[in-house]
Amino acid sequence: MNKVKQKDIDELYAAILKLESVSECKKFFRDLLTENEIEDIAERWKIARMLVRGLPYSQIENELGISSTTIARVHKWLKSGKGGYIMMMKRMGILE
Repeated sequence: MNKVKQKDIDELYAAILKLESVSECKKFFRDLLTENEIEDIAERWKIARMLVRGLPYSQIENELGISSTTIARVHKWLKSGKGGYIMMMKRMGILE
């Protein structure tokens, strides 16, 4: 398979920006992704929110039944990624 070009990735982001409701998001993402991929993304988002609340890895592991490696990966991006998690949490009123 050919490598996806940045233009194609940008067009995907532009399409996402056109979504107007949760219902539209559900339809688009279900056609775009497998159910497992959607669940994986939702789980990362939940882990990030739990980390921001200060929950320890052990509690997150127990509640979600996931490995500390997965939590550490999300924690890394939460602390030193592009700031997307924090930006969205502020927009959603999770953080000030």
